[in-house]
Amino acid sequence: MYTEKEIVLAIESTVFLLVLLNPFLLSVFLLDLVEKLSVADLGRVLLRGSAISGAVFCTFAWAGDSLLTKLLHVQFASFMIFGGTVFLIIGVRFVLFGGEALDSLRGPPEHVAGSIAMPFMIGPGTVSASVIAGSRAPLSLAIGSIAIALAITIAAVLLFKLIHNYVRERNAKLVQRYVDITGRLSALVIGTIAVEMILQGLRKWLATF
Repeated sequence: MYTEKEIVLAIESTVFLLVLLNPFLLSVFLLDLVEKLSVADLGRVLLRGSAISGAVFCTFAWAGDSLLTKLLHVQFASFMIFGGTVFLIIGVRFVLFGGEALDSLRGPPEHVAGSIAMPFMIGPGTVSASVIAGSRAPLSLAIGSIAIALAITIAAVLLFKLIHNYVRERNAKLVQRYVDITGRLSALVIGTIAVEMILQGLRKWLATF
């Protein structure tokens, strides 16, 4: 049996990972797929992407950051700097060109599951959250927290898809303009977070001297 404290920590880990996954921002970044794919096709793509992400998150929950430091012999700071750089590029492209700028980051819809997992779901923040989840609660609870967070993320993106389809039929131009503006503003936030990741990585790296 799990203690009450372990269950509370697992719930906190679920919420923390869910905040970092941020289903709304994920919906905005996947807007071209939301518009082009049916609900069923989008659901299948999200399930495959979440399966890939879940495997990575569970691995880090089990092994911790030692997977990077001991196995690959790299500092976690390096991972944060590179991950922050990738998100910064995505944020800049989205701000300047909108959702169409992300088409070049993915292939055809049937092959985009891996592209959704990396870099949209798997990143320094979510990997760090997985490491924390594994260190604070039993592995089974940590895996459960990861699974619940991913399931809620998939459900939220599909709900956004349904709402988008419903509203778009009535006022397509207004919806398109609203989503484009909201996406660009969200990309500003992502870019800011990306810069913060890079700065944190630099601080961790400088602290080693």
